[in-house]
Amino acid sequence: MTVIDAVRGDLAEVRAEVDATLDRFLVEKARTAPDPCLPPLVGVLREFVAGGKRLRPLFCHCGFVAGGGSPHHRAAVWTGAALEMFHTFALVHDDIMDRAELRRGRPTLHRALAERFADEHGPAGGRHEPSGGRGDGSATERFGVNLAILAGDLCFTWTDEMLDRADVDRRRWREVRSLLHAMRTELIAGKFLDLRGTPRAAADPVRSAWRTTRLKTSRYTVELPLRIGAALVGGDPALMRVCGAYGRPVGEAFQLRKDLLGVFGDPGATGRPGLADLRRGKPSVLMALAWQQATPEQRDQLSSRYGDPELDEDGAARLRDVVVATGAVARVERLITTRVDRALGALRSSSMNPAAKDPLAELAAHPTRRTP
Repeated sequence: MTVIDAVRGDLAEVRAEVDATLDRFLVEKARTAPDPCLPPLVGVLREFVAGGKRLRPLFCHCGFVAGGGSPHHRAAVWTGAALEMFHTFALVHDDIMDRAELRRGRPTLHRALAERFADEHGPAGGRHEPSGGRGDGSATERFGVNLAILAGDLCFTWTDEMLDRADVDRRRWREVRSLLHAMRTELIAGKFLDLRGTPRAAADPVRSAWRTTRLKTSRYTVELPLRIGAALVGGDPALMRVCGAYGRPVGEAFQLRKDLLGVFGDPGATGRPGLADLRRGKPSVLMALAWQQATPEQRDQLSSRYGDPELDEDGAARLRDVVVATGAVARVERLITTRVDRALGALRSSSMNPAAKDPLAELAAHPTRRTP
């Protein structure tokens, strides 16, 4: 077995521990629910939670080990599971705002809940109608959205309960909570910017896109979970600085790869509809660079097609050709490489526990791969 195989095995074991903790927690919540209406809702949520990449728990685990913590300590496992529960809240509400139909190749929670409950209970206030196409506004669809909002709120609430079960050292509790509060607040700010749509009208569209990326993804996905893990074990200021020096560029690289996959990825691999990101016209560094570097004719194509809710496959192919022709794709690939190299350099020069370095190097390599 190679070192990389061993590292991947270790990370797989962490994922399995987090999966098991989340599942046990949700089974308990269904069993102890205060009313019979909740267990079926929790059951659908339990199916939705299964199968994630668990990036935030993995980085939390690495931060904990980097500070000298035991790999399977209860505090690291339960805190990682709590971060994943919060991420579930974020995904559920994000899918509602985006009117998304698929997540991880399966129906989004609001659609799954509409299918599960509408025929059984019907929406309050009148007869429900069959759910039609994307965003049809039917009573059944609205019922599913309303239930998903409640389910997301449950996940947010349960995040704190799971943290309570982590048995965090009281001397370190304040810093852990402070980092979690920052994580939550920055995510909301990033989503606010995300909802504003394409940044091309901004004075500096690339800078505007980076602002959204750093708030919504880079710190939220890597740096803050890493810092939370380090805080759990009382990491010193030097370790916290390494968490930032490694975490910021890796988080940015993850989002840059996600941007590329959103435009060029295979839906079978990404688990999302192939035209979803193009139709929504979300702000991204990729599209901001394409706009910045485009000719007037290319800008006309970008303006007319990116963010068009009726975009078809032919229009998407033409849009992709324009993005490539501007040189934006090649530039983003270089940005990914330089950021991963920067993170790995910070990792190599750090004095953190060597047991954390190989897993962090393996995780940093993910954005350099052209598949999810």
